Order: sequence, then C-alpha cells, then structure tokens
Amino acid sequence: MILINLLPHREAARKRKREIFYATLGASALVGGVIAGAIFLWYQAQISAQQGVNMVLQGEIKRLEGQIKDIANLQGEIAALRARQQAVEDLQADRNMPVHLLNEIVRQLPDGVYIMSLRQVNQAVTMQGVAQSNERVSELLRNLANNSDWLARPELVEIVSGNVAVGPREQRRVSNFNIRVNLVRASEAKRPAGAASGASAPAAPKS
Repeated sequence: MILINLLPHREAARKRKREIFYATLGASALVGGVIAGAIFLWYQAQISAQQGVNMVLQGEIKRLEGQIKDIANLQGEIAALRARQQAVEDLQADRNMPVHLLNEIVRQLPDGVYIMSLRQVNQAVTMQGVAQSNERVSELLRNLANNSDWLARPELVEIVSGNVAVGPREQRRVSNFNIRVNLVRASEAKRPAGAASGASAPAAPKS
C-alpha cells in the first residue's frame, strides 16, 4: 500500500528552523549581555581603584607641597641668617682695615715719596702726594701691586710736574700724583688678619 503525506512538511521544517534560529539568537544575545555586563563591571572596578589611587596621590602631593613650602621658608631663613652672620663678620673684620691701610702705606712707600692726603670710600682709597720723580711713583705702584696683601689693583689717576721751594732762592722739580687703590677685606687677604694686627709697630715714614 502506498502512503502519501499530504501535510505541508516544508512549512513545518521552515518553522522548526525559524524556532531554532530565534532560540540561538536569544541565547547569543543573553550570553553577549552577560559578557558585556561582566566587562562593564570589571572596568568600573578598575576605574574605582584608579580613582582611589588618584585620591591618595593627590593627598600625598598636597602634603609634599606643604613640606616644600616649609623647606623653602627654612632655606630663606637660613640664607638671611647667613647674610647677617657674614655682615657681622665683615664689620668685625673691617674694624682693623684703617690700621692695615696705614701699615701698608708705610711699608710700601719708597724713599722720596710723600703722601699729602688720603681718602677712603668703602673699599676704594685715593692717595694724593708728591714724589721726587716719576720713577718714584712707578716704584710705589709696583710695591702696591706686587708686595701688599691688603692693597690691590693700584691705578695711576693723574701725575703732574710741579715745583717746590726748598730754600729762599732754590726750587726743585717734583711730580704731583693721584693714585687710586682697592683695600682688600680680611676675608679676602692672602694672609690671616691677625698676622698684620699682631705685627710690631710700623717704622717711621720714609723721607
């Protein structure tokens, strides 16, 4: 006996395929949603952890900034104290500078040179005097430049020939000079300040 299926089997097969497709699609969407949610939660956790780290870092930065300000203030105070200390030391050392100046002028003054006036402004000393010749002035400049620890950088400002009366009818030709020289502080001198202050009394001025 021959059996003939008159039911729409093709339609039923297509329906089953559609149902399987929709089920697969729903399952894929569900799995994708679960994976996306897990990834989202993981990123949120990472962001929250990083934000916590950032907050800690910001707190540490603020604390360090406060310490840096305190250190800067301390450094400023230390610099001011050192400046005041240096000023006091300079004042103490400068008390003996006139003595050093007069001692050095007496030591370095050649024969035939006479100092008529002496003026000091800060570290600059100006000397005006009379010499028997230009060679005497040159010798004084060499002595001040090479032989003195307390006088430095002598400079001849002016030298002018003149005459001086040595008797009723006799005149002698002389050189009137003006010299500028720098007085060296005790802290910058080649030898200790006590060496000069403890030295014996200066000899009488040379004629």
